[in-house]
Amino acid sequence: MYLFDTDIITNIFKKKPDPALLTRLAATPRDQQYISTVTISEIVYGACKSDRPAHHLRNLQEILLPAVNLLAFDSKAALVCGRIRADLEKAGLPLALADLEIAAIALANKLVLVSGNTRHFARIPGLSVENWLTRPE
Repeated sequence: MYLFDTDIITNIFKKKPDPALLTRLAATPRDQQYISTVTISEIVYGACKSDRPAHHLRNLQEILLPAVNLLAFDSKAALVCGRIRADLEKAGLPLALADLEIAAIALANKLVLVSGNTRHFARIPGLSVENWLTRPE
């Protein structure tokens, strides 16, 4: 099962979504596809900063949310996140909190994280990451 990072979800809404991504999504059963509440927050943030917030928020409400399985940043993920955050900071390899929360949700639920930024997440021990985009990082 898969948890999609924000860059993957926003790619779907581009004028020309990545064809490799669309192929993989179509071949993956819907009950194996998840996004996180953290991704929703990041999408809303980006939409509100854009020059077309109403358009992007409408896409979120009318297209994306009805089509996905949603996972929350719950206490199980919070425990994982706190440990990872401390370990990475001690090693001098900090990550943005939203990225840590998304990774923690994937780890807590034993999901593969799908992201175009695999090197970014590679520093998190035990996290399985795949890149479904045509162009690697």
